[in-house]
Parts: sequence; C-alpha cells; structure tokens
Amino acid sequence: MAVAAGGLPHPLLIIPELAHAVGLHVPAHVLFTWFIMLVIILMSLAATRKIAMVPSGLQNFFETIIGGLENFVVANIGEKGRQVFPILGALFIYIWFMNISGLIPGFDAPTANINTNAAMAIFVFLYYNYWGFKEHGLGYVKHFMGPIAFLAPLMIILEIISHCARPLSLTLRLFGNIRGEEITLVILFTLAPVVSTIPMYFLFGLAKTIQAFIFFILTMIYLKGSLEHAH
Repeated sequence: MAVAAGGLPHPLLIIPELAHAVGLHVPAHVLFTWFIMLVIILMSLAATRKIAMVPSGLQNFFETIIGGLENFVVANIGEKGRQVFPILGALFIYIWFMNISGLIPGFDAPTANINTNAAMAIFVFLYYNYWGFKEHGLGYVKHFMGPIAFLAPLMIILEIISHCARPLSLTLRLFGNIRGEEITLVILFTLAPVVSTIPMYFLFGLAKTIQAFIFFILTMIYLKGSLEHAH
C-alpha cells in the first residue's frame, strides 16, 4: 500500500513507485502535478501541430473549450477580460486535468493535497491584486475603503480581512471536495471493486468538472472587481 497525494492509502500509485525505483524522492502530489503539466503540454503541441480551418480531433476539443470560456469571460468582464483570459483558461484546464486524474486507477488527484490548492490560491490572490494596481495605480486602495468616506477606516479593515480570506476559501473548497471524493472512491472500491465504483465515476467526473469551474469563476469575479473602478 502506498500513500496517495491526498494522504490516502492507495493500492498502487504508478508514478511515485517509478520515481522511487530510480531514486527520485519527491512528494507524490508534486510528481502527479509534473505529469499533468507534461500531458497538457504534449496535448497542446499535438493540437497545434497542424492547424486547420475546419478543426478536428484535439484542435476541435481545445477550440471548443477555450472559445467557450473566452466568450464567457468577455461577457462578464468586458473586452479587458481578453487580457486576463490566458491565465483564467489555463487555470481551468490545469485544475480539470488534475481533478480528473484521480479517477484513473494508479493515479491520484494533486488537488486532493492542500499544498497544491494553496499554491494556486496564493497565485490568484497576487495576480488579481497585481492587475488592480496595474489598472488603477495607488487609486486601487479605494477598492478597500467602501462607498462612504467616514466609514473608510472601518471598511478598510473589513476589506483587508475579506481579501485575505479569499485564498483560504479557494484552497479549502477545492481540497475538501476533491479529497472527499477520493476517500469515497477508495472506500467503495474496497467494499465492491467494480459494481459500486463505475456508476460513481460518472457522478464524480461531473463533480470534478464543476469544482474546476467554480475555481475559475471565483478567480474571474476577483479579477473583475480589481479591474473595475471603485465606487
């Protein structure tokens, strides 16, 4: 029995076992993260190797996802959304692949480990505040002062607490949902290896997609707030 990325007992984790065999001692969730990154890079190269006017195969797959997400971002943020879309789109695809990898036998979802999610949440926090200062300069501070001047000393404290809570919220929401699903799958697989797990694959596949989309939407909302003018 090996220990999965989320700290769960697992019958066999292929990549960590291979890494240990060659003397590479890296945490399992980091190994799975590297693997997911490699898969996405290879799929992207394959999709863009021969660009066609009438897309098919991987090109069609990526164009459908990226085109749909970009339209969604522009509809909610406006044209400025195109500037931040590369990060938003990459986040959704990256998280979705990590979530779905937990459904593959011998693999584990890196997002079932709190460190993976905390790193992404801290990046989101720094990124939307970077855009706030880039767009408004020092005037971005007005976003933390509220609409009424005499309440500004109180509002700035509340807003700072609220913004600092965002990375924690992003981290725990994704971690709790994905790890909970991983635990359920391991328990069901132990009780009834085939009968109970196959139906749950469809349900958890949908749930993991929704969790990636929630992380994407919340990041988009934070970016929208930092790009807008303070009232």
